[in-house]
Amino acid sequence: MFLKLFRKSDAVPSETELLAQYRQTGDLRILGQLYEPNMEMLYAVCYKYLTSEDAAKDAVMQVFEELVNKARTHEISNWKSWLHSVAKNYCLMQLRSRKEFVDAQRMESEDRLHLVEEAPEEPLPLKELDDCLKKLNREQQQTVSLFFLQEKSYRQIVEETGYELNQVKSYLQNGRRNLKLCMEAQVERFP
Repeated sequence: MFLKLFRKSDAVPSETELLAQYRQTGDLRILGQLYEPNMEMLYAVCYKYLTSEDAAKDAVMQVFEELVNKARTHEISNWKSWLHSVAKNYCLMQLRSRKEFVDAQRMESEDRLHLVEEAPEEPLPLKELDDCLKKLNREQQQTVSLFFLQEKSYRQIVEETGYELNQVKSYLQNGRRNLKLCMEAQVERFP
């Protein structure tokens, strides 16, 4: 009987108990106890998606930071499975933002190449570009300025403006097209 009591007090709390303690206290050491045994599995998941050791290591740390709030607010019935899903979703978001960044760079390079091919030998003054930018509607003007002039990402523009991601993409696409048409008209007016 004495040994049973002694063993019970040394028993390691279950994931469910640790999770309940973390939700009550917000103690990051408890979250660390939950997280640490799963770090290898999380690294493997992140490496599978991100295909870079450094990116996978960074992702493992970023996932932990996301858990600080998520673990306190989400209903979690299976910690390991839920953790796997959080890591996978984090990596997919990283890939999606990279794709948007690469797509944006590609589009910007194509636009620059296109403008270089069609531009007169002497560049247009910045005043014409500024005039054309002012002719765009407010949303297009704002997103084009944020994306190209301030070099903000789609995500940053969404956060700053409150527009939906699809709206941002549409405003950028239409704004770029309208800006290009305006600039072409400027070139024709001032050969």
